Amino acid sequence: MNPMRNIRIEKVTLNFGAGKEQARLEKGTKLLKLISGKNPVKTFAKKRIPAWGLREGLPIGCKITLRGPKAAEILKRTLNAKDNKLKRKVFDDQGNFSFGIHEYIDMADVRYDADIGIMGFEVAVTLERPGFRLKRRKNKTKKLSYKHAITKEDAIEFMKKNFDTQIIEA
Repeated sequence: MNPMRNIRIEKVTLNFGAGKEQARLEKGTKLLKLISGKNPVKTFAKKRIPAWGLREGLPIGCKITLRGPKAAEILKRTLNAKDNKLKRKVFDDQGNFSFGIHEYIDMADVRYDADIGIMGFEVAVTLERPGFRLKRRKNKTKKLSYKHAITKEDAIEFMKKNFDTQIIEA
């Protein structure tokens, strides 16, 4: 097989959305730090939505981006919490996917923390092939050929082969 066709994990992002509740955001920050061992970055509201009590610049969530071996390790741990089963609809047409963990205590190596309570978070996975740098580089950016793009089926096969994941039709 052509080595340029190999799919790999570009990044795994752990997201936590709290809305306007700052106490919940602090608990979410502790949760992501507990799971990954790194300090999360806060995300801020980009526009004002009075019905939800949001204003521009208000911190409403936090996230951590992991790359390399740490990303693969976190992905394995979170998939084990889901019993290595994913629904077909969690994959998008570019081959990326995301799923939610309802309770962080579902992960085998994480213990309940009374300060945090029971809460969940989202896991977003971005896949790439060698050569995807073309669309991100600073000098002479180019569009990616449709033949080189990752499809939904490619991503499903990658997850089945590398992470022993079962895909549920739903």
